[in-house]
Amino acid sequence: MLFLLILVLLVVSFYYWGRLKATLIHQKMDLNLAARPTYYGFYSAVWACGTALLCLLVSSILLPYFTYHQTIAGIPENILRDTNLSPQAFYSLLQSSLANPSSPISPLVPQNLLAQFQHLLQKWQNIQYYAYILIMVSGAIMGGWWSQKYIKTDFRARSAIENLVKILLAICASVAIAITIGIVLSLLMEAWRFFNHVSLGEFLFGTEWSPQTAIRADQTGSSGSFGVIPVIMGTVLITVIAITIAGPLGLMSAIFMAEYLSPRRRSFIKPILELLAGIPTVVYGYFAAIVLAPLIRRFGEGLGLEVAAESALAAGLVMGMMIIPFVASLSDDALKAVPGSLRDGSYALGATKSETICRVLVPAALPGIIGGILLAVSRAIGETMIVVMAAGLAANLTINPLQSVTTVTVQITTLLTGDQEFNSSKTLAAFALGLLLFLITLSLNIISLWVLSRYRQKYE
Repeated sequence: MLFLLILVLLVVSFYYWGRLKATLIHQKMDLNLAARPTYYGFYSAVWACGTALLCLLVSSILLPYFTYHQTIAGIPENILRDTNLSPQAFYSLLQSSLANPSSPISPLVPQNLLAQFQHLLQKWQNIQYYAYILIMVSGAIMGGWWSQKYIKTDFRARSAIENLVKILLAICASVAIAITIGIVLSLLMEAWRFFNHVSLGEFLFGTEWSPQTAIRADQTGSSGSFGVIPVIMGTVLITVIAITIAGPLGLMSAIFMAEYLSPRRRSFIKPILELLAGIPTVVYGYFAAIVLAPLIRRFGEGLGLEVAAESALAAGLVMGMMIIPFVASLSDDALKAVPGSLRDGSYALGATKSETICRVLVPAALPGIIGGILLAVSRAIGETMIVVMAAGLAANLTINPLQSVTTVTVQITTLLTGDQEFNSSKTLAAFALGLLLFLITLSLNIISLWVLSRYRQKYE
């Protein structure tokens, strides 16, 4: 909070300084400026803020490194040897003790010695804190002072400010691209490490998924099984069940709201339907596990069918209920966006309301409807909590919706839960699954763009 307050005061001060200087040039020297004084003030403020943040960013990278080495340098070698701790572990122990003084002191380090080095670390952290403030203030002053030489009659401050805004917007726009590239590269690197242990053919075409490797080499399955087909089949099975429920119900709901309800009733019913999207997925999971799964099991047993306690059908049905608002809301918006002239032309030719909906409105709004369905598919593929609670963790190669299955996202969560070492096939398998899931969703997006472009050529 103190950093923000100081930075705001400096930026506001340089804004008024730049504006005042430009105003004095205009009044006392009777010279026309290339821009209004306000733009000169903004120019000075931008320079002050930009240099302060840049200096703060550089110092936040360098100063913690300096503090770490100054603290480690004061630790005698015999202490590290007696406690069998590395310098990094000892430093982490000091940081955790300072962050939570009520936590129990580690028995590896004597209490008086730990308190001594806590004091040392606290001293360097205080120095680091005040160094941050000094560096930020110095950077703001240097940037604001440097900007003053540009405050003259022939400097186009407005164009400079607009160019700076364009650069800022370009940086903001590139953040999403940079994050995407970083995610893809991290997935590729870790997946490459996984495929050094497990062959690509075994991963893509194997029919057994059991990444829980044994502790001893003589135990059964000590190398693990990483065939992804059962996981993919479980994901596809639950997604198909969900879309089978959400697609027709969502589309019919959208048609009813767009064409049959009055505006007053539509404004009341549509928000109620969209409330389903705001319910936490864990609530859907509880409903599936406690209410729906037992009902399905009793009903199936009454028909003489063998139904698992955690079935794909229960998870798919509840997931379909969850994604109905995605299909309904986007389809409703797409139907409302159809030009009224198409409706009027259809009615003028003698078509009934149902014929107009089936033969005119739905084909014209098909790109938006497909977009809503594909968004719902992506939501279903990425769902985790409902599958964990209602479908289980067993990777079974089956298309029987009454059996227990698992999905890609559930296995990623399971593999990365708890303390893991990122040098084993078990943990690295999560990144291979993530890469596979990324490629699947990318393929769906490419297909959807092709379908949308094809229908847009027909109706636009």
